[in-house]
Amino acid sequence: MANLKEIRNRISSVSSTMQITSAMKMVSAAKLKKAQDAITAMRPYANKLTELLQNLSGTLDADSGSKYATQREVNKVLIVAITSNRGLCGAFNSNIIKEVSKLATEKYTNQEVSFVAIGKKANDAFKKTNKVIANNSDVFDDLTFDNVANIAQMLMDKFVEGEYDKIEIVYNKFKNAATQIVMTEQFLPIVPIEGSSNNNQDYIFEPSKVEIVETLIPKSLKTQLYKSIRDSFASEHGARMTAMHKATDNATELRDQLKLTYNKARQAAITNEILEIVGGAEALNN
Repeated sequence: MANLKEIRNRISSVSSTMQITSAMKMVSAAKLKKAQDAITAMRPYANKLTELLQNLSGTLDADSGSKYATQREVNKVLIVAITSNRGLCGAFNSNIIKEVSKLATEKYTNQEVSFVAIGKKANDAFKKTNKVIANNSDVFDDLTFDNVANIAQMLMDKFVEGEYDKIEIVYNKFKNAATQIVMTEQFLPIVPIEGSSNNNQDYIFEPSKVEIVETLIPKSLKTQLYKSIRDSFASEHGARMTAMHKATDNATELRDQLKLTYNKARQAAITNEILEIVGGAEALNN
């Protein structure tokens, strides 16, 4: 009977775990709908604004070019790693950490690399390197454009002041609830679209091209970072919902196997008791 008690305890434990994972799945599903609607509505605007300003930047000459498009020899690189504050979302965080580590050790082997962590998991992964210059994990507590704009402004200031020659963002792009794509985007300097200098006939500039670019580029960069964080936020809930769905299915399968094992063991125990009773009765008759 000790074996049966152990199996009953395991069934109870697995059932409790299944209830927790099922509840987490439903919570993430509810949050995913809102986050997905937000990034779906924002993405066309952000992409078009970025495309427009890249096009305009490519038409400016060297003297009137934007300070955010200045190309310098790359000696110092800043990588913005966007993860989540919590785990239990499959490979969501580990994929970002692996990609950032790969950039630092392979692509920028000869450069000095520093990190900006957006998400506790990124900060935990890279703080031991002593190269995390800022931890902005609290941005997810109140994910608004204004809060993200402050982070973007800090990155822009560091580039303009020459502290870093190149800034890249690594994040998960939301495709659907089951699929997240790891993206690496150059934040600064702005990369003009190839051939854009011959493709400005559709634009009428008022007051002037330079003034428009200088006014809109900061807004575009802030929008780009906000879109990246929004993408990551939606991806996190999608990844967690998928992970908890799989965990619930696995727990259900394990519980059913344990119940089958318990029933077999109980049936064997009852059969042994019957045999003992029958054997005892026969012994008395003899």
